[in-house]
Amino acid sequence: MLTREDDIDAHALHRQGWTISAIARHLGRDRKTIRAYLAGDREPGVRKRTTADPFEPFVEYCRRRLAEDPHLWATTLFDEVVELGYTGSYPTFTRQLRTRALRPKCEACRPTKGRPVAVIEHPAGEETQWDWVELPDPPKSWGWGKNAHLLVGVLAHSGRWRGVLLESEEQAHLIAGIDRITRALGGVSRSWRFDRMATVCHPPTGRVTATFAAVAKHYGVQVSICPPRRGNRKGVVEKAVHVAAQRFWRTLPDEVTIEDAQARLDKWCQARGDTRLRATADGRSSVATVAAAEPLAPVPAAPFPATVTVTRRVSAQALVAYAGNFYSVPPELARTTVTVSVRLGAGHLDIAPAGKDEGAAAVVVARHRLAAPGAGVMVRDHGHVTALNTEAMKAATSQVPHRSKVRIPPGPAALAAAEKLRTTQTTAAGAEAGAVVIDLSRYAQAAEGRNTLT
Repeated sequence: MLTREDDIDAHALHRQGWTISAIARHLGRDRKTIRAYLAGDREPGVRKRTTADPFEPFVEYCRRRLAEDPHLWATTLFDEVVELGYTGSYPTFTRQLRTRALRPKCEACRPTKGRPVAVIEHPAGEETQWDWVELPDPPKSWGWGKNAHLLVGVLAHSGRWRGVLLESEEQAHLIAGIDRITRALGGVSRSWRFDRMATVCHPPTGRVTATFAAVAKHYGVQVSICPPRRGNRKGVVEKAVHVAAQRFWRTLPDEVTIEDAQARLDKWCQARGDTRLRATADGRSSVATVAAAEPLAPVPAAPFPATVTVTRRVSAQALVAYAGNFYSVPPELARTTVTVSVRLGAGHLDIAPAGKDEGAAAVVVARHRLAAPGAGVMVRDHGHVTALNTEAMKAATSQVPHRSKVRIPPGPAALAAAEKLRTTQTTAAGAEAGAVVIDLSRYAQAAEGRNTLT
């Protein structure tokens, strides 16, 4: 076998007019070997088999079998060829399948990577793309568990995008995030594009749900559902999601609050995202400039009246935390779980005890005006304050706490109880001594003494 270097030298010398015998003497090889490499019958670095390939008789069967079922497991096919007489090992068998490319590619299951991608036109004001992204390991102080939920909306033409951190991906939270992002983007496009999320459509059919149809009518938009397994159809929002995860979430400090994190994201979108340059017909313009020229419809004055419901734990001070503020409840609910309900567009929130049966109407125990998110204010009802102070005074005491290092001998009551206990024990011992005890060993000793000769 010739090395690649020898093969290069052999071809070069042959073009210079050297004979095969001269090249063979120069390289120290056999003439038949040089002739085979020059003719292209052999390749450098590839050793010719000296024995028959044991897999060769089964190539046609494997090719036809995998053409019938491209997803057939290699282990199943290996069992079949072993019954037909194959004696090789399973690793050798799978290597032969790979090197010979016997398994055909299934176009229906083939990923989009490597396929040609069509250019999708996005006219100005035509489409807004929406998507959720789960961001792992939120700060523990948020109390959100393993993941935070970020809703991202982007104008497909200009690339301008905004995001909202939300506690859940339920439909009410989705509507609240859509309303906030739409107002931040500056208007409503003619169409909203979603993937097959269950809060918007029925995933198997792609038909819009009745509840979200009312939302679309409120904002006056068309709803476009992506075809299944068409990830490139909403690639604009996918890129925005990638940017949000890598440039915002990756560097977020642990001590930041939810409201501060949202403010950081809004600031980044304005300072970094909107200043990106885009190629336009007139040259290059910033994203903010292109977005300002999009013909967007005005946002409705009031958001869709969906009700956002979250669960909260009441503090020892009978306060409930919501959106960076604190709201009071009756003191008997301290350290219990309650539900906070907020109707979008309303100026108040309702608090009700949690744990009610499904279908039963929750009894609202507190209603407060909504404070600005993240203001850090404490909204308390006068009646709740009075009741809390009363309960706190009942629990208060003027007694001096006990000291740990003092001498406290047994008192008269304890001494009397101890004397009674001693009397009871003495009586029980006497009764046990006066009882007749039959011990056969004593009889045996007496009998042994009588039988002994003196």
